[in-house]
Amino acid sequence: MDRAQKEQVVEELGQIFTDSGVVVVSHYQGLTVAEMQDYRGRMRASGAVVRVAKNRLAKIALVGTPCEGISGLLNGMIVFAYSRDPVTAAKVTDAFARDNGKLVVLGGSMAGSTLDPAGVKAVAALPSREELIASIVNCIAAPASGLAAAIGAPAANIAGVLSTVEDMREAA
Repeated sequence: MDRAQKEQVVEELGQIFTDSGVVVVSHYQGLTVAEMQDYRGRMRASGAVVRVAKNRLAKIALVGTPCEGISGLLNGMIVFAYSRDPVTAAKVTDAFARDNGKLVVLGGSMAGSTLDPAGVKAVAALPSREELIASIVNCIAAPASGLAAAIGAPAANIAGVLSTVEDMREAA
């Protein structure tokens, strides 16, 4: 890799560390090619990305970014998982690490704060952006449906009373 390629990698990594909602750092030593492809596939399906980079270049790229606190985690065979959504990469990485003990989560960074492995698990337990939006929509829609039911209830009650009166007249 020549100097221009290294500069390009540093620039790309710097952009990733600046723009990502969450970055998860893991050891991937012992993963087979098929297991790594499975991990990449799961991440891609969720809208997240996996990136392997040289630790030295990653440390250079981390300088001055919100993720700068994770530079101490960059020892050994490291893989970065990142996504714009602050939960997706953590969720997929945590699930994959539970399924495959060879991937060891070291920590990560979210919104400028450094996360330890327990912090990554806590982020993974949070609802995703789509789940939060659905929850908000349900909260907004619930009062409206209750109001519609309340407005329609008197008419239904009147119809029930009229039906009862009609039944009484027919019986008499």
